[in-house]
Formats: sequence, structure tokens, C-alpha cells
Amino acid sequence: MRCGDLRIGPALGALGMLVAVIAQAPAALGESAAPGLATADRVIVLKSERRLMLLRGARVLRTYRIALGRTPKGAKTAEGDGRTPEGRYVLDWRNPRSRFYRSIHVSYPNDADRARARRHGRLPGGDIMIHGLPARLEAIGTEHARWDWTEGCVAVSNTEMDEIWALVADGTVIDIRP
Repeated sequence: MRCGDLRIGPALGALGMLVAVIAQAPAALGESAAPGLATADRVIVLKSERRLMLLRGARVLRTYRIALGRTPKGAKTAEGDGRTPEGRYVLDWRNPRSRFYRSIHVSYPNDADRARARRHGRLPGGDIMIHGLPARLEAIGTEHARWDWTEGCVAVSNTEMDEIWALVADGTVIDIRP
């Protein structure tokens, strides 16, 4: 299964039950974009810290808490493994009508990823995205990051996705680190 497919697993389904409670809580974890903020020239994902950072040169512009694939440790090796890839990729196109609010595509798999999967007799998978939340769970906001629930994508709240959408151009490098 790819992140573009909308199949809500048990962990995310449990999140849906929390919507009413969480929707009433203050949005302490989210931040809004500062006016005049520079466009990012690089994105870094630190999987072990569950952080996505937007950078311009050496300056960190924004930091977001994220959810990852349901099996977050280790690099993605095959379709359906539930892992988020590791390595250097490019954010190469975007989908404004994604099932997960908005999404920006990560250029996984590259040649090395395809070769690794082939050596193991597997397909590498694809459709790895940075994306927001499914429509029926958007009220969860940043609380979604308490669980790793994607099929290998990097998930942020819809408000955060709006910021990333505005601050990251197609062609921007993304480094996904363990």
C-alpha cells in the first residue's frame, strides 16, 4: 500500500475517537508562519526525532513534529514495509487535491533504492509524500504526530502543510536521516 491510498489503520482509527477531545484543546504545538519568511532551499527530516526542518542556507526557518511510516526504524527497502526512506531526494511535484489534504512528492525510489529492492526480489514502492491529514481527521491537528501511522510518508497537520506548501518550491532537496 502507498501513502496515496486512504486506508486508515487501527492506530489512526483510534486517533479519530480522540478528535472531539483534542479539538477542544489549545493548539500549543503548532506555530503560524511569520510574515516575510524566506523560502526554504533544503528540507531535513530527522526520523529518530520525528522532526522536519525547513532551512535557508544554515538558518532553520521552521521545525515541525511529524508522523512517519508505521515501521519507522531503518530505511525503506520494499513496497509495503511501512518504512520512510532514508537518503537524499528531491521534492519534485505536488498534489493540491491529495486524499491527505495536500501532498508534495519525494523522488523515492532512486536508482540505488531500485537496485537494493531488486537484489531482495522486491519492488521498492513509491508515492512517498510530505502530506497533511485525511479530511475526516483534520481536527486532530498536531496531535497526529503522537503515532507513526503512514505507509512511509511524512505527515504534518494541515496548517503546517499550508506553510510547507508556501515555503518549499518544487526541486528542493530533502535529506531524510535516521
